[in-house]
Amino acid sequence: MPNRLFRKKNISDALKESEGFNGGLKRTLSATNLVMLGIGAIVGTGIFVITGQAAADYAGPSLTISFLISALCCVLAGLCYAEFASMIPVSGSV
Repeated sequence: MPNRLFRKKNISDALKESEGFNGGLKRTLSATNLVMLGIGAIVGTGIFVITGQAAADYAGPSLTISFLISALCCVLAGLCYAEFASMIPVSGSV
């Protein structure tokens, strides 16, 4: 299985596939995938809410600093993702 984990697609192959494409995105998620995504979002929200309530009761001002640091990391990750996505102008490129 490690072979599938590290596989890559050549940029030239991705651009060749997109030459005859008229726009839009292909539907790849089934109803089961969407239900599982919704369940994951609900469970994840519950975990974050409980963590936030515990932090509000037991944490001090360092909580604000940790949120600022994590926000900065999220901004930098978003900029990296945008840079990669702009290098290959095909939908789903990254």
